[in-house]
Amino acid sequence: NPSAATVDVAVVQAGSVPFDTGACVDKAVRLIEDAAATGAKVIVFPEAFIAGYPKGLSYGLVVGARDTLGREEFRLYLEAAIEVPGPQTEQLGEAAAAHGAYVVMGVIEREQGTCYCTVLFFGPDGRLLGKHRKLMPTALERMIWGFGDGSTLTAVASPYGPIGAVICWENYMPMLRMAMYSKNVALYCAPTADDRD
Repeated sequence: NPSAATVDVAVVQAGSVPFDTGACVDKAVRLIEDAAATGAKVIVFPEAFIAGYPKGLSYGLVVGARDTLGREEFRLYLEAAIEVPGPQTEQLGEAAAAHGAYVVMGVIEREQGTCYCTVLFFGPDGRLLGKHRKLMPTALERMIWGFGDGSTLTAVASPYGPIGAVICWENYMPMLRMAMYSKNVALYCAPTADDRD
């Protein structure tokens, strides 16, 4: 968009504190402050930063059965997930407002008994501007996360042009990318937990 202002963007590359929601939020608040100190006005966090991407966990799953340890792992994961909106989103919004920045935050969202891999968008006034739930969890992610739907294909307005996010391997879905392009997204965020080159 030729009329949009230029902007410094920070892409946070940091690990979560698995299963510890409070520690993840506290770490996010510190990292927002650090990024804002560099002049960043848009700050993008990884997929599932709060309260962690469960890399390597099996949750005791095999076809047709689950085990007791796996059920306990899932209980801990579900309890660490956040409600949107909720007290954690209030804290994150306060951090965004304190530094006048847009924050794009990967979270594990809980709605009743279902977890979703979600990206939240906070404005520089601290408001929760929207969310996007991962439409198609990848591979075994489908066993722990619910599926999003098209109602959360979010693009939020900013002085730098619309900001949107497509999570990790969703970026391999051509129609999803086209839907985001049709929203004229100027800042296309691709938070991921994939640590490969």
